[in-house]
Amino acid sequence: MILRNFLDAELTELPHCHDGDGTLLHADLFEPAQLASALRFVHYTVLPSGTSIGLHTHGEDNEIYIILSGNGIAEVDGERQEVSAGDVLVNPPHGTHGLFNTSLFDMRILVIEAGMER
Repeated sequence: MILRNFLDAELTELPHCHDGDGTLLHADLFEPAQLASALRFVHYTVLPSGTSIGLHTHGEDNEIYIILSGNGIAEVDGERQEVSAGDVLVNPPHGTHGLFNTSLFDMRILVIEAGMER
């Protein structure tokens, strides 16, 4: 069994994630070899007020943002949508996407990436 508590994870600074604004706090919860599936990673990320994950495009995978707390704006392929705690955003293969914390408080998210095959 592999067990992690993301609330206890050691966070490291992640400046200008995908050319976004500011410095995020970030933890890799699992090593890729620990994921015997199409999952590529599971990250816990904190976006302080005014920071962002810049617009970027993946290949043949889905990246999923699970909003744990806070709110802001998600953008996928030019469409912008307000997001808040409880929202789950699926970024499609080859989709261009980003996430922007427009609030005065931290936004906390889980980011999961799954490939088409492992």
